[in-house]
Amino acid sequence: MQKILRYAIVLLSLLLFFGGCYNDNEYDLYPFASGPCDSINVSYATSIVPIVNATCNVCHSTANPSGNVITDTYEGLSTQALSGRLWGAVNWENGYFPMPQDGSQLSPCDLAKIKNWINQGAPNN
Repeated sequence: MQKILRYAIVLLSLLLFFGGCYNDNEYDLYPFASGPCDSINVSYATSIVPIVNATCNVCHSTANPSGNVITDTYEGLSTQALSGRLWGAVNWENGYFPMPQDGSQLSPCDLAKIKNWINQGAPNN
């Protein structure tokens, strides 16, 4: 009986250890760790460029345009934005390749900034 109890405790401990945080991500745990999200006052230069520099340009730069998509220039990114392809990809919508590829979906704050910028007509501001 003691042996079974010991195995049960070990099994329960392992389940709690390995199953405890399987789906947590930094944004869900600490949504305002880097400050509150301002998705209203969005500009290309201060809001959108940092996002694409961090998540898109490695694969979609002028020097390395994966899928013939360029995100490191305003012209390239705005073309994707105004066609709906940028939003479809970063929002992981059906019919689009989810971007960033092999990465996590962008934070809700970054998605809100991109959506607002697109809704403004993707201005070069």
